[in-house]
Amino acid sequence: MKVTLLPFLLVSCCRSAGICLMAALGWLGAATAMQAACLTTDPDTTRHEVVLETTEGNISVVLYNETPQHRDNFLRLVREGFYDGLLFHRVIPQFMIQAGDSASRHAAPGVALGDSPEPYTIPAEIRFPQYFHKRGALAAAREGDATNPERASSASQFYIVYGSDQWPEKLDIMQERLDSMTHQQVQLTREVRRAYEYYGGSPHLDGQYTVFGEVIQGMDVVDIIQWKECDERNRPLQDVRILRAWIKK
Repeated sequence: MKVTLLPFLLVSCCRSAGICLMAALGWLGAATAMQAACLTTDPDTTRHEVVLETTEGNISVVLYNETPQHRDNFLRLVREGFYDGLLFHRVIPQFMIQAGDSASRHAAPGVALGDSPEPYTIPAEIRFPQYFHKRGALAAAREGDATNPERASSASQFYIVYGSDQWPEKLDIMQERLDSMTHQQVQLTREVRRAYEYYGGSPHLDGQYTVFGEVIQGMDVVDIIQWKECDERNRPLQDVRILRAWIKK
């Protein structure tokens, strides 16, 4: 099961890995899954932009070239139409909205989502403190450290951070939590702290998940989605769907 962190808490939000490839071939097809499992990166210098057309409006994201495997994987899935029709299946106010579960395309109301088999994972490309979980960050979901110490990312599930407002005293508390969770390996620098005070976000995730892009337009849509009424598994009661994803640049 996938893990993502609630503000101040660790909660279920990322997905199971270690799945047999043959069991997941129906997900992308044998040839595509094998190609994806052997991820290769393109020496691309374009700052690619992707538009997510949703039932609540459009969200535009830019992808970081400093995380090339995540960039190339996301672009490939967009080109294949993989995200078209998928739901934002997990939504937590003042934290994040999550999508990318292949089973969500035709899921009946109330069905639990987020644990569908995937044919591969993506090696972690954590670039903290260059990239962190400020408001608008685009990051890859993953299985928790207990079964995924390498912090490899989900093949397709991603989340967009909304987070909460941050101020010095609150960031001090976040640093204490990071110290506990990462054995003092993740330190919020002065620049990162200033950015959190200005933008807000979810600093308790820093240094543990790959941030591979950010929203450049449509945070108002993210704000609308984060406040949707949800069931006990954080699935919106009224489906919020990605109608189409396409590459703008």
